[in-house]
Amino acid sequence: MRIAIFDYKIIAANPSGGCHLTLLRSLAREHEFTVFSVEFENPDLTAITWVRVPAPTRPLALLFVAFHLLAPWMYLLHRLRTGKKFDVVQSVESNLGFGSLVYSHFSHTTYLRRHYQVGRGIRGMFRWLDHWLHARMENFRYPAAQLIVTPSAGLAEELKHDCNIAADKVRVISNPIAIDRMSRPADFNREQFRGALGLSPADFVLAFCALGQFERKGLPLIFESLTSPSLAEVKLLVVGGEADLITPYQKRAHALGIENRVRFVGKQADVRPFFWCADAFVLPSAYESFSLVTYEAAAAGLPILAPPLNGIRDLLRDGENGFLLSCTVASVISALTKITSLPKSDLQLMGASAKRAASGFSEEHFADGWRSLYQAWNGALAAQQSSDNDFVLRRI
Repeated sequence: MRIAIFDYKIIAANPSGGCHLTLLRSLAREHEFTVFSVEFENPDLTAITWVRVPAPTRPLALLFVAFHLLAPWMYLLHRLRTGKKFDVVQSVESNLGFGSLVYSHFSHTTYLRRHYQVGRGIRGMFRWLDHWLHARMENFRYPAAQLIVTPSAGLAEELKHDCNIAADKVRVISNPIAIDRMSRPADFNREQFRGALGLSPADFVLAFCALGQFERKGLPLIFESLTSPSLAEVKLLVVGGEADLITPYQKRAHALGIENRVRFVGKQADVRPFFWCADAFVLPSAYESFSLVTYEAAAAGLPILAPPLNGIRDLLRDGENGFLLSCTVASVISALTKITSLPKSDLQLMGASAKRAASGFSEEHFADGWRSLYQAWNGALAAQQSSDNDFVLRRI
């Protein structure tokens, strides 16, 4: 089949883009893919065509509007230039105004209705605007799509309920985890890596990882929790975030008196060493659709401390491979107290259990899911074509 994929950034560092990257890498020789995006790390230059959409990447609200305006023009120009027709036009969420298949990683409608808290300053205003624009477009885009794919059953249920989507229009394909790649190699020098970050072997190190949206992901709750005297020996690694996002949180850590126990390392091309040097992963997030980073942390062998959100509830077993928590300071303190009191041997067993739980969400399983979906789609197209031909013959 000829498949057009529209996504802002199909790059490894982007959550939805990374999933599309795995899809393309796995199926590039089985279908003819054309990618329309602002950025693209093409895994197969000979098999995949890239059409660059010249849109600004920040702020996100501007990217949303610009992509809606520019992507259709690039699509039209490409079709006029090549004469190609596509069997599937696939896009992410409500980032495009047309197309037959929507790959949804987030319900902006659900988030605004149930979980959104007003952010601070200009950044908070633009973040709200981006969610609002997406939510308004979801009301049009989702009902118009022939099929919607989500990474978790929980998100699928939210779309059915909040966006009035028929149950037979939604499919679940779990996000891909590079299981083998996340395993800590035998030659990784954990103590040396910790030492470079100013962490001692005796420290209990928590890893928190997010590209942005630290407020929604629960970083303020972790900060407040670390002020508890019972957690005075706990250190925190904050992985991700641009400099302009990190700066106010550095000031907040200083105001709380925990600046010497928090390490901000910013955006990283490779987050694995930070998982490998940590003792547990914490993410007291208010809303998730799947939480790929939680699965990656589990695959790296870290016990998980997180709420029972979409996707996470399929992974986390309370007391077995981590501890469930709610989005309150008291709950985060309780979960941290439990895990820091475990003997080292029990902590290692909990991490091994988390790794086993994540192993069922491999890249191969993800690729097979999309392969089956496209095969079914192609079969439906063939059946429709046969039906159309029969109708023409009957008319003749």
